[in-house]
Amino acid sequence: MRRIFMIALACAAMTAQAMSQGQPAAQAPQIETRKVEGTEGVYRFRNHNSQAMFIVTSEGVIATDPVSYGRPTGGEQYLAEIRKVTNQPIRYVVYSHHHFDHIAGGRAFKEAGARFVAHETARQRLVALNDPNTVLPDETVGRRRTIRLGGTELELTHVGLNHSDSTLVMRLPKERIVFVVDLLAVGQIPGRGMIDFYPFQAEDSIKQILAMDWERLIPGHPGVNGRLGTKKDAQDQLVFLQDASAAVKAEAQQGRCWEPVESTLKLPKYAMWPGYEANLPFVLRRYCGLWGRGT
Repeated sequence: MRRIFMIALACAAMTAQAMSQGQPAAQAPQIETRKVEGTEGVYRFRNHNSQAMFIVTSEGVIATDPVSYGRPTGGEQYLAEIRKVTNQPIRYVVYSHHHFDHIAGGRAFKEAGARFVAHETARQRLVALNDPNTVLPDETVGRRRTIRLGGTELELTHVGLNHSDSTLVMRLPKERIVFVVDLLAVGQIPGRGMIDFYPFQAEDSIKQILAMDWERLIPGHPGVNGRLGTKKDAQDQLVFLQDASAAVKAEAQQGRCWEPVESTLKLPKYAMWPGYEANLPFVLRRYCGLWGRGT
């Protein structure tokens, strides 16, 4: 009996750990769709640990990121999930930025007649990369654009360099919701996405997002326990980046980048944040690049 109890306790601990790291728990389905509470037609779609948003209107559907990288049928599964909600035509697919882990796999949407929209830099990069699993955008956005469909407005804004050079912040003014991918982790330490991160400009981007009128944030990867983000989460992420930058700068000026900073520097203030041990080295490496090499 004690052995059974200990096994059950261990399983519960593993589930709690997975959820605390913003990862779906082991028993959660790979594919999941949830309506955003308090909205008429806003949904979030999750494929494993990547997340997208779609909006159902009276004149059709606006979908975002196919999130099908490494999952050949992911786009078809995403479309099938939308079809469980509505038979309205798919009018648009909007790319958050050009990284394959979010935008690969949209062929099923293209075949369904959707027009693909992305930032102009995203299209330039995708043309050069020529990835067979990623649909090229039909339309591009410079600084701003608003998609209006069936009484819904979706604002697309390029707030500058940050997690990438092609990120679009998507805002639903009526619902006071923003969809921001990879730039704003919800309640956790960012990780590998720091590889092409623009440190100074990212801080400015976050400040611009904080100045927008919104209450809830749908992130590109589920927040802790799958929750949506708030302005406090965005502010906390900004302060975390500023603290990491300042700590690495002091060490770099003593000649300690890359090592021993990457392996030994700690930020105890954030030790309880999910992803602290696994992801902190990626953050430190990026800021060592900035303060230790000037890049």
